[in-house]
Amino acid sequence: MLHAPPPPPPFDLASFLANAGLGRRIVRLKAKEALFSQGDPSDSVFYLQKGRVRITVVSSAGKEATISLVNVGEFVGEAALAASPGLRLSSATAITACSVLKISRNEMIRVMHSESDFAEMFMKFLIARGMRTQADLVDQLFNSSEKRLARILLLMAEFGLSDNPHVVIPKISQETLAEMIGTTRSRVSFFMNRFRKMGFIDYNGRIHVHKSLLNVVLHDCFPDDESNRPQIQEVPPE
Repeated sequence: MLHAPPPPPPFDLASFLANAGLGRRIVRLKAKEALFSQGDPSDSVFYLQKGRVRITVVSSAGKEATISLVNVGEFVGEAALAASPGLRLSSATAITACSVLKISRNEMIRVMHSESDFAEMFMKFLIARGMRTQADLVDQLFNSSEKRLARILLLMAEFGLSDNPHVVIPKISQETLAEMIGTTRSRVSFFMNRFRKMGFIDYNGRIHVHKSLLNVVLHDCFPDDESNRPQIQEVPPE
């Protein structure tokens, strides 16, 4: 008498993202090592297990700009899932030593279709990233460079995800911070010194961010660095 084969074990989301397997492997990077480069084939998605990754783009004139940072527990390279993935539009480089799970495009598509837990988790990530991108755009359009710097430091410190009121963020240069908020390195240096004098950060090579920095974002502790702009007067209705 033939016996039916045993059912496959239930899908373990944590195990899937932690271990190598069919269509996925673990990649370990040193600081400043590239995960992928602009112009590479977009054939896989990466899940950051450990470390911090910087996303950059290079213009046709050769100017590089940092557009975002990737934290532990986030995906990068998700454009590989597009109907026509093509080439990478940005580069991903390790800021610190990283451990990354590389998942092939075909395996991502398979698990998205077959495992609802993974699909739900990935969709939540995509929605959160879309909301973050929209918030970044609003921040760039309407906030002063000082508030943009405060927000970036708080995001890097992952406030709201930890109860620790004092967080050390990975080492990052003032040039990179300037690229991310759209200002000059000298302005970043000026604001960092002011934040330090006010007790919002400790800064001596590594940046220690204190929860009190939220005051800059939430309560406009400082005047806008662009406050000398002429105010636009509303035209009264006729």
